[in-house]
Amino acid sequence: MTELLQKVRVIDPVSEIDELFDVLIADGYIQEVASHIADISPDTQIRDCQGLVIGPGLVDLYSHSGEPGFEERETLLSLLQSAAAGGFTRVSILPDTSPAIDNPALVAQLQQKRRGEMREKEKINLALPAYPASPLPLLHLWGAITLDVAGKQMTELADLASAGVVGFSDGQPLENLALVRRVLEYVQPLGKPIAFWPSDRQLAANGVMREGPDALRFGLPPIPASAETTAIAAMLELVAAIGTPVHIMRVSTSRSVELIASAKAAGLPITASTTWMHLLLDTKAVKSYNTSLHLDPPLGNSSDVAALRAGVRAGVIDAIAIDHTPYSYEEKVQAFAEAPPGAIGLELALPLLWQYLVETEEFTALELWRALSSSPAECLGQKVSAILPHQPAELTLFDPQQTWKVERKSLYTLSQNTPWLGQQLKGHVVQTWCS
Repeated sequence: MTELLQKVRVIDPVSEIDELFDVLIADGYIQEVASHIADISPDTQIRDCQGLVIGPGLVDLYSHSGEPGFEERETLLSLLQSAAAGGFTRVSILPDTSPAIDNPALVAQLQQKRRGEMREKEKINLALPAYPASPLPLLHLWGAITLDVAGKQMTELADLASAGVVGFSDGQPLENLALVRRVLEYVQPLGKPIAFWPSDRQLAANGVMREGPDALRFGLPPIPASAETTAIAAMLELVAAIGTPVHIMRVSTSRSVELIASAKAAGLPITASTTWMHLLLDTKAVKSYNTSLHLDPPLGNSSDVAALRAGVRAGVIDAIAIDHTPYSYEEKVQAFAEAPPGAIGLELALPLLWQYLVETEEFTALELWRALSSSPAECLGQKVSAILPHQPAELTLFDPQQTWKVERKSLYTLSQNTPWLGQQLKGHVVQTWCS
């Protein structure tokens, strides 16, 4: 099919473009990008895209799948449909499934499952009429660093690399620094990204909220910022000693941003990411005791949020991750401190980030789109294509003004653990094209 998108706002962080163009797409490729395209075939579908935005497909660095093991939370199909509905064309899932993604056999099984979902989707009439033509995103798998992500015994990293994992991560803190050092030595020749979540569990103890005045006010056990910063400092020392490039996940404090900025200035081979909710909300939001605000790491104080936003804009924090973490209704209906930490986000992140960061002019559209597309791809050792002729059409079409309500029938994800449930949002993905 050939499509002509007329007068669409092209946001391309690869080419540093934010302008109105006509875009012609055919056979999975961008055929032409120009201020006006008149020479088209008679069968071309013409779409008036005034007010719409198109950019490279969004890339999620890390999220969680319920399948295998907890399909009531999320299946691979619902996860990928949710990602497509949120504008993502590539999704990378962490290995903390049940069983964990710690062996080549499970990697092959999940890759085959994804191919099966692609074939099955062609037969399914999706519930939301806006998306039947949207293909499923590419699925990448993080291979576990340790067996059963238990932090004790290293997996066969070379075998996992040969099986096609995108990189290595447990998605959980690794407290044995001798093991971390050995892993950095082993992974170096494999040429795959490795991601760590630095967190000192002894310092965090039983805390559920960032230490500060609001934690005292709400009567919730606090987690000091040092639980994160001391672990980051130790990680940076190991990187300096060994030289293996490392990605630092889930950065959530202002002091962490300072440490990472200093390390980058010194030439250490590191990248870093924060999650979308840590850019939008601070500890004051926990006043509601909504268990979807129980995150790990916890929401920061207002100074942390300001530092994270500045860090993303400056490139100190390379990417925004979604860290989509589905849980069933029953799992989340508990006291705040007892509920498992995490929230969904694949279908919500782009609209909310655009509304609260771009429309307020704190971020430019290019800055936000870069942190959600080309930069996370680079953290994975990948690239996204510029929006230019003869490039693959891996794209996201977004309407910043369309309103919709967050409710069960408007979501593809099987879970509803989000503080925005029942609320009206502005901004909605119209379509994705996957390479």
